[in-house]
Amino acid sequence: MIPRYARKEAADIWAPQTRFQIMFEIEAHAADAMADLGVIPKEAAKVIWEKGRDALWDAERIDEIEREVKHDVIAFLTHVTEIVGPEARFLHQGMTSSDVNDTTLAVQLVRATDLLLEDVDLVLAALQRRAFEHKLTPTVGRSHGIHAEPTTFGVKLAGHYAEFQRAKERLAMAKFEIATCAISGAVGTFANVAPQVEAYVAGKLGLAVEPVSTQVIPRDRHAAYFAALAVVASSIERLAVEIRHLQRTEVLEAEEPFDPGQKGSSAMPHKRNPILTENLTGLARLVRSAVVPALENVALWHERDISHSSVERGIAPDTTIHLDFALRRLASVVERLVVYPENMLKNLDRLGGLVHSQRVLLALTQKGVAREVAYAAVQRNSMKVWRGEGNFLDLLKADPDVTLTEAELAELFDLGYHFKNVDVIFGRVFGEQALAAARAAE
Repeated sequence: MIPRYARKEAADIWAPQTRFQIMFEIEAHAADAMADLGVIPKEAAKVIWEKGRDALWDAERIDEIEREVKHDVIAFLTHVTEIVGPEARFLHQGMTSSDVNDTTLAVQLVRATDLLLEDVDLVLAALQRRAFEHKLTPTVGRSHGIHAEPTTFGVKLAGHYAEFQRAKERLAMAKFEIATCAISGAVGTFANVAPQVEAYVAGKLGLAVEPVSTQVIPRDRHAAYFAALAVVASSIERLAVEIRHLQRTEVLEAEEPFDPGQKGSSAMPHKRNPILTENLTGLARLVRSAVVPALENVALWHERDISHSSVERGIAPDTTIHLDFALRRLASVVERLVVYPENMLKNLDRLGGLVHSQRVLLALTQKGVAREVAYAAVQRNSMKVWRGEGNFLDLLKADPDVTLTEAELAELFDLGYHFKNVDVIFGRVFGEQALAAARAAE
């Protein structure tokens, strides 16, 4: 984890103190369940909570013990004994390290996902506000990076809003799938720890029980989780790349905020670089880089091995922290995005009306002209415009194969024609209620 790209709220989930506290709570809840079953004395479970509930776990001490015993959970339990005293001998009855580590990881991932869901809501709020602001702001739609037909900047943003709605659903499903508890003992048979203990701990932590844990929670869950985060990261990058393209000097239809005192280049004082969205592209790459290792973690040996462990110690904090940072940054960029409607109009007319070529083609076919003949006529005149040999409308008027009146041709160049179904799109994306409220406010 790089502190430069970490918010405290996200980083704290993966801090040693947080992890050790979760590990203690798993052990203490298990002790409560065992006490109810008569496996350990109820007074011991009570003392464990009293002495450990508000303990400050000494990470350096635990590391010191681990250097000797070469086992992280044993090191932790040894430290718990130093704090709790003799009653700590009743902890971890019939449990394995994976019971503690896997369930701890599940709690941490759930907490991280809750943050990510909050972040997505911020992105959605910013996109909705700006989409309605620019619902009818004309701009050119591009395919293959080339001018295609008119659209609106609001429709562009509405498309990204719909994508982040799907991102929210993916994160919710990822959270549901990862939120599982395993307290099943060696090779997952419950031979030395009762299933009731697992159910009790799961309930206390807000988790579901893993149906068959085989000593570890199956890693297909984790693979699906990190894949979901990677898709969200790619959605971030798609919007970031759009903004980066729109900020190019030759385009300049939208631009990242550039704050007072900000510098764009150490060499060129005039520069205003899209550093925020470029950063988002980089962070998206980092998040996606977790997918292949997570997939490779699925195939563990027999009931368990720990080849997944070192991977997850890296990708779990890094991926969730980076995605949290990226979503917050994206929300801020969208909220403060500088939009240049006048440049959008200028660019829209850069090809002198060629963006209306399909309307001319369709009008000719409706007049009885064969599609191949109509296409050839429209394309022939379009290529002349590309070569700088005239104005599209004037060339069409002068072409004998274009059997449309001047009035009919002029009507085909109406920009508003392309926006007649914008409300339909907005109703689908934001809901008719939101659309009606926006209309009432206009």
